[in-house]
Amino acid sequence: MVVYPSHGVGKVIKVEKQEVAGFELELYVVAFEKDKMTLQVPVDKAIVVGMRELASDDVVAHAMRVLKGKAKVKRAMWSRRAQEYEQKINSGDLIAIAEVVRDLHRTDDQREQSYSERQLYEAALERLTREIAAVAGQGEDMARQEITDVLLSRVVPAAS
Repeated sequence: MVVYPSHGVGKVIKVEKQEVAGFELELYVVAFEKDKMTLQVPVDKAIVVGMRELASDDVVAHAMRVLKGKAKVKRAMWSRRAQEYEQKINSGDLIAIAEVVRDLHRTDDQREQSYSERQLYEAALERLTREIAAVAGQGEDMARQEITDVLLSRVVPAAS
């Protein structure tokens, strides 16, 4: 299992050699089951494009601590924030993705999200869920529930 920055968790199904423009290239063939997509990544370019192994347990634990933190809402225009969130999601960095989930998460008593906020939140949540599930060797439903529980645990009920 590997993480490709702009696509998330995939599985290296084989390494093959191909001739491209007269050069023989060794390629990782990475399958993204959920997206029904296959990607070929030159072995010598894998690090440069940001492909990496799954996060370690320590990185997952750090991501979960990030989720527990207070949301950091910047005052910048939405278009600029949306661009930053998109970059974080596509960075493939689990901590950055956790920051997006934390910052865009809304509870039932908070104002409604705009369509674009919801889209970014769902994209970040899905990336985070898939990697945590893959690292833990558990189903995505269990990983999503774990993330949701952490997000909801930081909401302190108002004193009445």
